[in-house]
Amino acid sequence: MTCVILDDEPLALDLLADYCAQVPGLKLLGQFDEALVGLAFLQDNPVDVVFLDIHMPRLTGLQLAQLLPQPGPRIIFTTAYDQYAVRSYELNATDYLLKPVAFERFVQAVQKVRQQLTPAAPSAVSAAPAMAEVYPTAPDAMFVKNEHRLQRVAFDDILYIEGMKEYLMIYTTTGKVLTLQSFRRVEEVLPPERFARIHKSFLVSMSRIEHVERGKVQVAGRLLPIGDTYRESFAALIRTWQQL
Repeated sequence: MTCVILDDEPLALDLLADYCAQVPGLKLLGQFDEALVGLAFLQDNPVDVVFLDIHMPRLTGLQLAQLLPQPGPRIIFTTAYDQYAVRSYELNATDYLLKPVAFERFVQAVQKVRQQLTPAAPSAVSAAPAMAEVYPTAPDAMFVKNEHRLQRVAFDDILYIEGMKEYLMIYTTTGKVLTLQSFRRVEEVLPPERFARIHKSFLVSMSRIEHVERGKVQVAGRLLPIGDTYRESFAALIRTWQQL
């Protein structure tokens, strides 16, 4: 899925470009800090989605959206102002992101576009499982799909895993890996005695836990919540580790 970014704020451009680089299957074709330059590019280069700031000099994002070729790209507005939300949806925007844009919210917006662009056909349905596979590779590692490649992730390197709707962010000692995946499939591959689901959005490596306090677990300096659903099973696993 191809995209461009239009924003007159350099920091916002850099942040969104970094987000784009982390999402599998999302290719950034250009980033522009001038609306007219970006419009000229879009008139000659069709893309799937445009991340569009609203407050820009000479031409606002709302005005630019009305000048795009039809049928045009999906629009995701990015702005620090919430008063334009209604107007943006009148222009059939796919989403409206308020700055500072959180990565999880960015991924949700991208997923909306992906769903809009994916035809409801048998071929699309049959292809979906292949995108979300996790492949065990050895007793000490697994392969996950990351962009257009299978990436090996060693169990010893995993700190914790965070769920983001249809995606998982795997935090490791060497960096982060984003994969289109479900917790259920990952849990089938990970050794159950070494990893614990502690929340609907978090799974942790038992060996990486720094401490447990007041319904939270600290891993790599980050406090993660323990959900009520997982509290009892996690406590049982902690007791097992205490006996080792």
